Amino acid sequence: MKSLGLVRLMGMLALLMSLAGLPLYGQAGQQAGSQDPAAQSQTSMSQQSAQSQPTQIFVGKVAKSKGDLVLKDDAGTSYKLDNTDQAKPFVGKNVKVTGRLDAATNTIHVTTIEPPSS
Repeated sequence: MKSLGLVRLMGMLALLMSLAGLPLYGQAGQQAGSQDPAAQSQTSMSQQSAQSQPTQIFVGKVAKSKGDLVLKDDAGTSYKLDNTDQAKPFVGKNVKVTGRLDAATNTIHVTTIEPPSS
């Protein structure tokens, strides 16, 4: 009988220990869950703001500036180009860039780059 009581006691102890860990696990899941949607929301908001900008056409010369490729227009304004692979062949040349301007960073999110039409 003593061994049966000991087995029951050990079983209850094991059950209590397993249940004691559940709230900690639940809180960790809630914290991770609450951080992810906020980060996703912030990322999606910046993507939406870039997408909400209308596509524009910019004309100027592609140049290097501080390690970046930029488009310098006739008024002297420089816009950072986000697609350097597309812009590299046009360094030093006049181009027509189609894309969306992120005014906060003065960056053109490039859709196309081509020689200007005559």
